[in-house]
Amino acid sequence: MALFSNIFKKDDPRALGVDIGSSAIKIVQLRKKNGQAVLETYGELALGPYAGVTIGQAVQLPPDKLSTALSDLMKEKEVNVTTRRCGVSIPFSSSLMSVIEMPEVSLKQLAVMVPIEARKYIPVPIAEVTLDWSVIPKSQLKIEEEDANDSMPIKAVPKMEVLTVAIHKQTLSHYQDIITTAGLEPGFFEIEIFSTMRSVLDQGLKPMMIMDMGAASTKLYIMERGIVRASHTINRGSQDITSTLSRSLGMTPEQAEILKRSVGASGEDPKVTEAILLVLDYIFAEVNSVLVAFEKKHNQTVAKAILVGGGSALKGLANLAKDSFKTEVEAGMPFNKVAAPAFLENILKETGPEFAVAIGLALRKLADEG
Repeated sequence: MALFSNIFKKDDPRALGVDIGSSAIKIVQLRKKNGQAVLETYGELALGPYAGVTIGQAVQLPPDKLSTALSDLMKEKEVNVTTRRCGVSIPFSSSLMSVIEMPEVSLKQLAVMVPIEARKYIPVPIAEVTLDWSVIPKSQLKIEEEDANDSMPIKAVPKMEVLTVAIHKQTLSHYQDIITTAGLEPGFFEIEIFSTMRSVLDQGLKPMMIMDMGAASTKLYIMERGIVRASHTINRGSQDITSTLSRSLGMTPEQAEILKRSVGASGEDPKVTEAILLVLDYIFAEVNSVLVAFEKKHNQTVAKAILVGGGSALKGLANLAKDSFKTEVEAGMPFNKVAAPAFLENILKETGPEFAVAIGLALRKLADEG
């Protein structure tokens, strides 16, 4: 879903995606060559040190410090950003997403009716938000049900589902200030889940789940035919694993962070795996509750779970998740959608899940270029 767009200049073949997360900023720059997206540069900068805490911890920095961090990342010699036009992610938590049922009318009539109906789902005045919406395509099952209703003596009133997304204008202004102060030109803002979907999902009809493990929380999204059908936030993330390791094994947070990244839940050290499972078992239980609720409501099973986010780089996570979810599980591979040097293959495979949002933003920018 393309949200909150401005028109990009058509003379810049490069695309920059900026993902401001709770514990780090990630950027990806792509260019178009012979109709293909080519990786030019990418980089990540931890935000913890800007708040005087450990790398990997979630922080809430004021706009000026976030702008400084973004500027510092772009100035790094290895990064070398060469375009100023960018797409910027908006956290899912800063949006309000609803699926509303509407009578089957023309798009012109919907444009008048949707803002009126959406007021029921938005807890602030409609004038204070930016609202976007799109009609959800009907599944084959719904078409068959409607055909059956048409043969009945009393016809049911045709309905359609509309996905509405609202973001407070103050939130957009907040991110606008961060980006422009850092010397960039924001061309569009997009809620992070849509960027992630673009970078890790292929065309498919079966329901899929994206599990985005960040520092402070783990976000779950279940998609069907490109539409978010269910979402849930779990208030546990990778920083909880670090703090649990620190307490359980009697080490500093810095030492625990290093141990988490180097050993993880691979089974190499049983004590480390046991401590990590204290957090993962809670997250997995929440995930399974969401999966069961979706299956009961929609009478469908989720075909695959895709892991993204910085926390998904944890060694052994995919295997543990597969055993718990009883479905196919794989790490997101957003770099697979771009051309990159062969010598980077292994490191891009390891770090890919962290850059899903930034790559999705850059891919959209290239698509906007036409």
